Amino acid sequence: MRRNPRRIRWTTVALAAAVTLVASACGGGPSAQDGDSPLLVGTSLPLTGQFSQPGTEAKRGYEVWQATVNERGGLLGRQVKLVVKDDSSNQNTVVADYNALISRDKVDLLLGSFSSLLNLPASAVAERNKMLFVEPAGGSPEMFDRGFKYLIYSQQGTADRQGVAFAEWIAGLPEGRRPETAAYPVLDDPFAKPNVQGIRKILEKAGIETVYSTTYAPDTKNFDTIVTRIKAAEPDLVVQGAVFEDGVGLVRSMRKANVTTPWFYQTTAPSMGHQYAEGIGAENTEGILYAISHVPTAKTPGNEEFVAEYQDMFGQEPTEDAADAFAAGQVLEAAAQGVGSMEDQLALANWLRKNTVETILGELSWNADGSPKGEFLVGQWQNGKTEVVLPKEVATSTRIVEGWRPGGAGR
Repeated sequence: MRRNPRRIRWTTVALAAAVTLVASACGGGPSAQDGDSPLLVGTSLPLTGQFSQPGTEAKRGYEVWQATVNERGGLLGRQVKLVVKDDSSNQNTVVADYNALISRDKVDLLLGSFSSLLNLPASAVAERNKMLFVEPAGGSPEMFDRGFKYLIYSQQGTADRQGVAFAEWIAGLPEGRRPETAAYPVLDDPFAKPNVQGIRKILEKAGIETVYSTTYAPDTKNFDTIVTRIKAAEPDLVVQGAVFEDGVGLVRSMRKANVTTPWFYQTTAPSMGHQYAEGIGAENTEGILYAISHVPTAKTPGNEEFVAEYQDMFGQEPTEDAADAFAAGQVLEAAAQGVGSMEDQLALANWLRKNTVETILGELSWNADGSPKGEFLVGQWQNGKTEVVLPKEVATSTRIVEGWRPGGAGR
């Protein structure tokens, strides 16, 4: 990785990342103990299997965080070294990996995996071993119903809240513009299901009739049957609970069958940036809506430097998943700096629950159960790129394209 003058700006950014808006817990300065040995930060990610696309991006986000921390002199006086394992998108493997990270690799700190499916069992390993577990992706409400003390989720909101802004905006459209019917194909996943359930509840309360609903298996590859049923139901709006490959798969089947819908919303998949556009064809992205935690053009503290560093390292703009992982690193770093040591990891978790941390996703703060207090943004594909359209005060586009326009229509 080449060095450049921009790196010196990270000193200022790092201070901002650790600043708390609620002064509470205190700690001494960094310990000199083991100052010459690297500080080991362990994670297991889905680098292969169903979640390999976002898992690889999360790894990149962690690597950018590692590089920037080390350029500033390390964390608590020690250079950070990532210890990364591949859980192959498998719950049993992720449990074995985190057990190995703790007992064999003797890591000092932990960062989470990708998806609620993997972080549900992984966080239980951390809890049993009394280690802070900062997860970049895993917003299922199930994560926070277990009374865990060491769990922290470093995005803005939980899954059941991620589609609220979109659903409320749709429900508030005037008659004639508001959809009258909706279809809900949903991945059988602990993140996707509550996400769509939250949207559906709001839309049905607003009088938008559900004309089709189905839950499909995680290994579904062929969406032709689902598309046939969507076509027969003729919904005004399709809301798909999707991760990545299934989101791409549904759109491909819809285009193959020449099936369109006036409005189209997907969870997660559209936030994968250029990878998503390549998957479904850039000409088919126009107007697709989704919830999002980060865009490269965000004006949050340190984001410009993060985007530039990612581009230096990987030759392209970062995806949302890379940014979420970087933010998880920022949260972990802020806790360690705030407490001043890693000896008592419950103190690290409690420090985060009592403080607000500046990240490239914005200000993050937490409830007692480790869930975040904030709200997600609403993104939309416009003219071949991702934009934030809601809320208006942080929007990167001054308009919302009304409806899905596949084939490049209306561009």
